[in-house]
Amino acid sequence: MTEKWKADPAASFLRRMGKSSHELGQTSGNSSCPDVWELDNGDVAVIGSDLTASYKDRLPPGVSVDPGERLVVIPRKTILAAKADIPDA
Repeated sequence: MTEKWKADPAASFLRRMGKSSHELGQTSGNSSCPDVWELDNGDVAVIGSDLTASYKDRLPPGVSVDPGERLVVIPRKTILAAKADIPDA
């Protein structure tokens, strides 16, 4: 049996994947800054809008948001900018 993945709250930000929201022209201030970051343990942190409540009753079959999790939405432009920094395997 494989061990269940668990986020490590001690992991540190290692590098931004893609460009900042400022570089992408998605924000002009310090608020509302969607971002994608690689952590020093290889996990990925996504900063976006928490839309868990908006999507909870319309999740596809087999998809769930467990207690302690949030459904986060980021702009398409943000994830496309990060694509080059995401390894294939």
